[in-house]
Amino acid sequence: MKYSHAAMIGLVGGLLVFSGPAMADRDAFSTGPVIEDFGPVADVPGAFSLAPETELRVAFDTSTAAEADDLNRTLVSAARFINMHGRAGVDPANIHLAIVLHGQAVRDVASVEGGQSVANAALIEALLDHNVEIYVCGQSAAYYDVATDDLLPGVTMSISAMTAHALLQQDGYTLNPF
Repeated sequence: MKYSHAAMIGLVGGLLVFSGPAMADRDAFSTGPVIEDFGPVADVPGAFSLAPETELRVAFDTSTAAEADDLNRTLVSAARFINMHGRAGVDPANIHLAIVLHGQAVRDVASVEGGQSVANAALIEALLDHNVEIYVCGQSAAYYDVATDDLLPGVTMSISAMTAHALLQQDGYTLNPF
């Protein structure tokens, strides 16, 4: 049987739509086992396994501030990273994360007007409890009038985001490309 070019494109496109992976609904996501109140993840049956001794050194980067009264998405993603790898059997002591905030995101970890530190405080505390390092770009902080004393406890001021990333790379951290 002979098909037109347009019919073949439609047929292939239709097959791709129906042959994609089944998507889990929101009920499939839950927090834990490492960070109980943040970082919801879904189990992924059939995913390749990770050994408990797997070492992960990952830096997250964001300049995107949280919406009003909401959590910073990158902070949530760091909690998700810890939970999903903990569920996969990686020893949480082998998960080393750093978060570098710059741009307007610096206000999400500082007690300043217009910032979201109140919304993010418990999440930041949970991340710090799991040895996540959180760095603020000093150049962005200067621009947005955020002083070191404004930062939430455990958050570190860096000379710049570029400096923080350079030092983290020297320590073997890779940059999460999301």
